[in-house]
Amino acid sequence: MIAKAEGKFLRLSPSKVRLVLDLIRGKDAGTAEAILRTINKRPKEYLIKILRSAIANAKIKGFQVDKLYVSKIVANPGPVWKRFKAAAFGRAASIRKRTVHIKIELDLKQESIIHGT
Repeated sequence: MIAKAEGKFLRLSPSKVRLVLDLIRGKDAGTAEAILRTINKRPKEYLIKILRSAIANAKIKGFQVDKLYVSKIVANPGPVWKRFKAAAFGRAASIRKRTVHIKIELDLKQESIIHGT
């Protein structure tokens, strides 16, 4: 792991975020950002922000962006906001507003480690 970034307590469903994560897992950092810019899903805004933060963290450490790839990316469930709405016959139906913690880790490509650059 060269650099990492996290986004916590985001108001997204973890299952819906994982659909987008599968598209960029294992891709180059630049390619992953290009993929996220072109898809039409709500989690993309949060993922672009977190990915750019991880890239900036790697730049601060002195690594080049074109040699990085997304080595690990996970979407873990966060706390659930519990709400209720009125239902028929005086009952209450529960509403579960889910949150997610997204973690992105960047690492160097294998060929750059072998050649020592």
